Amino acid sequence: MCSLIQPKQCSASASAPLPDSVRERQRGKEDMASLHFTTNGRVCFSSPLRPPRALRRFISLRSPLLKVYALSSNDIKVGVNIEVDGAPWKVLEFLHVKPGKGAAFIRTKMKNYLSGNTVEKTFRAGSTLDEANILKETKQYTYKDGDEFVFMDLTTFEEIRLNEQNVGDKRMFLKEGTECTLLFWNGNVIGFDLPVNVALKVVEAEGDVKGDAKGTGSRPAKLETGVLINVPAFVKSGDNVVVDTRSGQYVSRA
Repeated sequence: MCSLIQPKQCSASASAPLPDSVRERQRGKEDMASLHFTTNGRVCFSSPLRPPRALRRFISLRSPLLKVYALSSNDIKVGVNIEVDGAPWKVLEFLHVKPGKGAAFIRTKMKNYLSGNTVEKTFRAGSTLDEANILKETKQYTYKDGDEFVFMDLTTFEEIRLNEQNVGDKRMFLKEGTECTLLFWNGNVIGFDLPVNVALKVVEAEGDVKGDAKGTGSRPAKLETGVLINVPAFVKSGDNVVVDTRSGQYVSRA
């Protein structure tokens, strides 16, 4: 009598683990399956979470098509970037308020990246907000070309030019070779951040020293960028000093 040979069934536990490269390809296919283009050309995802890691290879980080992510007003904190009325804003201050009557709300103080204006705005607790997709890239300030300040990516050698209006008062602490953080929104530069501390050379120090009875004192000094700051009496022309770019105050000798 002949017996039928049943095909051998493999259990899931006995199967060999997939190689990392195969798992990565499968993950990428699943990620791309959740990618959709809306009628206005923006990219959205079927999942409310941030775009999967694999999609970063397919979408430029600076692309204006990259959709902002949903936030709850309860996620608001200092430093969070949100998009309101089609413009990017940075939260400077916030306060959760729970009145005795009525719904809770969040009171904020925000700065507009584009105009520089600062306003106070309230949001209903639990309301949905859009997170502004602001990207940061490190660039080196290389030189000034007429009215333009030229920054360069030291890896790709890409040049980005900002005019005097874009740079503003930050030019007073900007010297060649300084590495700065440029801020991008919708593919455009909307600002940049200086290092917290920069070292600058004193080119001229006032001769008069006004001190108190203990012999301490300070005097105005002109730095290589043209800015005037107060320095201790012992600082002289030719010295390098460390300056806090946020306050414009002397920190120490370099």
